[in-house]
This record gives sequence, C-alpha cells and structure tokens, in this order.
Amino acid sequence: MASSDRSPDPTPIRGGDNTVPPGQPMSMEQHMLDKGAQMLQSLKPVKQMSQHVCSFAIYSHDMSRQIETHHFLTRINQDFLQCAVYDTDNANGRLIGVEYIVSDKTFESLPPEEQKLWHSHAYEVKSGLLIHPRVPEMVAKPELENLAKTYGKFWCTWQVDRGDRLPLGVPVLMMSPQAVNLGMVSPTLIEKRDYKYNILTDAIKQSRLEIPEPEWINPQADYWKQHGKGFAIDAESTQMKLRAPFP
Repeated sequence: MASSDRSPDPTPIRGGDNTVPPGQPMSMEQHMLDKGAQMLQSLKPVKQMSQHVCSFAIYSHDMSRQIETHHFLTRINQDFLQCAVYDTDNANGRLIGVEYIVSDKTFESLPPEEQKLWHSHAYEVKSGLLIHPRVPEMVAKPELENLAKTYGKFWCTWQVDRGDRLPLGVPVLMMSPQAVNLGMVSPTLIEKRDYKYNILTDAIKQSRLEIPEPEWINPQADYWKQHGKGFAIDAESTQMKLRAPFP
C-alpha cells in the first residue's frame, strides 16, 4: 500500500544527481519540436501566472521535515488563486506540487472537515518568511495585505527532500510555518535563502509591522496546532465503478 507517511520501498531510482530525474539529455530535434510548439500554441493558462512567491512548507505527517518552496501564482478572481509549486526558481526547477489559496470569506463557507486540510498565511506574511523575490516591499505590500487574510491547501507530489529523483507515492499534505515550536522554520533554511536573494528576513519582518493582523483566524485551519495531529494518505485498492455499455 502506498502511503504519504512512508518512503516507497524499494526505491530503485535513487543515486546519482538527486536534482535531475533519470533520463537522456534532450536531443536537438526535441528542442526544435518544443520551440515550434511554443510558436503555434497559446499556452494561455501558463501565461496567466503573474506572481512568484517564495516561502517554506512543513510536511503535515512529519513536522521535522521542512522545504523551501516557490509558488507561481495565477489569480482567478479576488477570492481565489492557484499556484504551481516548484523546488527552485531556476530554469531546471522541479514541479513538486500545487497550492490553492482562498480568501477568508471563501474559507468560512467550507465545511469543518474540509477546513482541517487548510493552513493560514498571516504568520508567513508578518514574519517575513513569505516574500516576492526581487520585488521591492513597497510594491508587494498591497498583495501581502491580501495574502495575510487568506488560507491555502498545498499538496506536495514530489518529496525531493528525501532524495526522490521521480515523483513517487501518493500526494502529501503540507502545512505553513507558525509561531509555535513545531512550526518554526530552521534558521539554516532561512539563512540559505537570505544569501541567495541578498535579503534579511528579520529586516523584512520589521518592515511589515504595519500590515494588519487578520481579525479572525479560524481555528479549524492549522489543525495540528490545536490537536497535535497531521494527515497522511494511504492508497487502497478499491472496486471500480463500471459505466453502462455505449448504445
């Protein structure tokens, strides 16, 4: 049974350069095919991505595991965003998951069992952990004020931190950093990112003191904070539902 709480065993594709999936380098013919497709196809959904946000995420089933994440956001409307999540913003970044973000108004409309799967963003914003790389704080401030009042649901499909060279197993629910012991981000991870972008997270935190705290953060979100329990997924064999024959 595949489970998000256990590494697939055996894992034959480990070894070598863990940042590169197994496979042959792209041929010249493939490069030409891709360039031709780019000229002929619209790629409209991808071109709607308008923001790059960098933050950190914690595995719901194992709070000792933390990763840096890069979210490429598409705003569908004022209450809903969808994000492709990568492990880096380099050209060879690996697509490791997807996050959906909703406003507080939309989150309050969700049933309690669904709300347990979501996390709040207020602490990420106020603490300076969530940044728009290379964008001045004054330019990003209006969007940061919006994001501070939102909730996210992030499914990780590729556990790159354990050395997987391919996306293995079932998706994993991720949680956001929080101002409690299990939710604090490793200083080493923060220092590494600060160095990469030539920033000081502590200074960013101070610059965001005037961003208002949400009046209400629903306690059903960040479920682990109140209950000490995360979520893991098990893939189970089940009887297929059969369709009726075509006439």
